[in-house]
Order: sequence, then structure tokens, then C-alpha cells
Amino acid sequence: MQKRLRMKLTTVVIASAIALAAGPSYAAPAGDHSAKAAGSYFAYIGTYTENGSKPTGSKGIYISRFDPKGAHFAPLELAAGGIRNPTALTTDPHHRFLYAVEEIGKLNEIDGSIYSYAIDPKSGALKFLNKVSAEGGNPAHLVVDQTGKMLIDANYISGSVISFALNPDGSIGKRSGFDQHQGSGPDPRQKGPHAHEVVLSPDNHFLFVPDLGLDKVFIYRIDPAHATFVPNEPAFVSVNPGLGPRHFVFGAGAKFAYLVCEMGSSVVAFSYDHVTGALKVLQTVSTLPPDFTGVDNGGEIQIDRSEKFLYASNRGDDSITLFRINPQDGTLRKVQKTPTGGKIPRHFIIDPSNKYLIAENQNTDSLVDFAINQNTGELTPTGDVVNTPAPCWILFVPAP
Repeated sequence: MQKRLRMKLTTVVIASAIALAAGPSYAAPAGDHSAKAAGSYFAYIGTYTENGSKPTGSKGIYISRFDPKGAHFAPLELAAGGIRNPTALTTDPHHRFLYAVEEIGKLNEIDGSIYSYAIDPKSGALKFLNKVSAEGGNPAHLVVDQTGKMLIDANYISGSVISFALNPDGSIGKRSGFDQHQGSGPDPRQKGPHAHEVVLSPDNHFLFVPDLGLDKVFIYRIDPAHATFVPNEPAFVSVNPGLGPRHFVFGAGAKFAYLVCEMGSSVVAFSYDHVTGALKVLQTVSTLPPDFTGVDNGGEIQIDRSEKFLYASNRGDDSITLFRINPQDGTLRKVQKTPTGGKIPRHFIIDPSNKYLIAENQNTDSLVDFAINQNTGELTPTGDVVNTPAPCWILFVPAP
């Protein structure tokens, strides 16, 4: 597997990905500790190690090193084995520690875990610190707050949110907060709550949790000093029944926010009150054509660095839809839908030069590179494809 990956990885894709996680120029949410400009980068790739009971060929979390001056990508190496389905990764604010979910578990079981690792600042090697129970099934996403004192996780299958105090050595400490969502939705997939993501506001005051099962985005106030959280007032915002909220992102200046819905293949635009934490629905727009009839699930959502364009992925249709953002009122206008060149684009990312979008096609083991038209936001495939097993996350941190 390692030999195959070394042969397939291309330097052109690396040139477009050397600082993938630098993020957009607007104020990033607290807890977004992605790499800023640096001489080189450690790249950590989260994967699915199994698809149901079938192995994918992945062994866990992979690492490589990027040299932006020479566009050099070192051979891919296994950074952490012994972890199943490390599908979401994050770091502390200073990039000293890496945290990963182990996305396993079934309904009414609490099999999922969260792992912590120390990052060697010279080599990027990961040293296992500890793991704790997520106290729920299928932990799907996690984030560290801006103070580095608390880790928050969303458990998809069990529909719960949990926080932990972080120890000075980076290990995960005691559970400090917990909330169990209750209820159901109109779709058969919504028989119970399904917390899908944890997103912090740019000022590190509020926590937002899209719940696919309840058609709500829950809102909490966080207390980093005690590593806990409490329901906000208002405690949530609802979207149209059956849409299935999945991922959430803030827009320019945090005046607007956007939600991609999994089952409804839609994007919901909100106005955001940074004082009260309240969200108000402005618009709901489909990511697909009116005559689409196939099975589809929304995936990822991101905003480009110019703050003009929003992108959302469609799994099943296997495409990325481009919207233009109205800077005055935050509403969206659909511009383009582009095939991702593979199957199930669970995740994608825009590189910090704003020139490339890279789609991560989970079921075809590929990263596919697209050039972004700087005037229109439209995507054009560059022809560069990177083979890697069941990719679903990329995390870059500065390296010496």
C-alpha cells in the first residue's frame, strides 16, 4: 500500500495543497487551528480503515511533509495505527497535539473513542498519549477551543455532545460537559438525534451543533475555564423538516453562516447575531438541479478566501456545487455544478492561495484537483489525481 501511494502522489497536487488548512481570510471560528504560512508543513491524512466490516486498505492516520519552495512531497508514512476510522482530526492552538475520533459504534452502544497524540516538532511523528470513551456511538467531529483548555466532540449515532478538559501535557482529561439530544424527524433516517459537527464562533463564545436527526442547529455558550457548555437562549434554530443538517461554516465577518444539509441536499443561509448567538434563516437553496432524481447526500461546505463563493459537495451525484455570495444580505446564487471525478466526495478543501479546490473521493481512493477561476469561482479539473485509501480529512501544521 505504501509503495502504491508513493508512486501515485503527484507534485502538482502538492503545489496546490502545501498549506491546505490555512483557511479563508475571514475570521476563522475559534478552534480552527489550521496551519498559517510556514516554510514547510506536516500533512496528516484521516481515513476510513474499514467500510462496514470490509477493510479499505488504510491502516490509520498518515503523515507526509511538504516543502512549498520545491513543491516536494515526501513519501507517505503511517503516523498512527491501531485506530479505526480516524475520520476527523484537529490540533490545539499551538500545534503541539493532535486529536482524532475513532468513528465506530452502533445505536445504543458507546463504542466510540477519542485519541490524543503529541506532535514531535522536528519530525512530525505522533506519540500516543491516551484515549477516552466518547460516551457515545460514531464520534463524527471534534474541536479544541481557542484557549486550548477544552475538547468538544459530536457523537453521531447516539446524538450527544461531550466536552473534556485538556491536560497540560496534551492528554485528554476528565469529562466536563455533556448534553444528550432528544427527539426525531420525519424521515426514516431521523428516528433519533444525530449530532454531526461541533463548530465554535470566531469569538470563542458560542458552540454550534448541526443535528441531522432533529433538523436543528443547537447553540451553546461555552466556558473554557471549566471546559464545559450550557444551552444558549435561543437554544437552537430549526430548518425545514427532513433536510438533515450536517456541516456549518461562518461567512465574512461572521455576519452570516451557512449549513449544508445531508438528506435534503440543500444549503441554508443564516444571519448571525454575535452578541446573542442567534441564527435567523435567510434562504434555503438546493445544491442539485430541479429534475434530479437519484440518491444523494450533502457532504462538505466551504467558503473561498475572497469571500465571494461558497462550495458544497454532493455524495451520490458526486459533484460540487458553486454559489456566489451576495455580500450585502448573505444570500446565495447557484452558478455551477462540477463532477468530482470520483465517488462520495465526503470532504473537500480550498488551498490558501485560493487557486485550487481538492475533492476527497472516499469510495474511489482519490484526491482530485480543480483550478478555481478567480473571477467567477468556477472549477476546472487540472487532471491531477492522488491515490490514497478512503480519504476523508486533511490537516496541515507548520514544520521546521
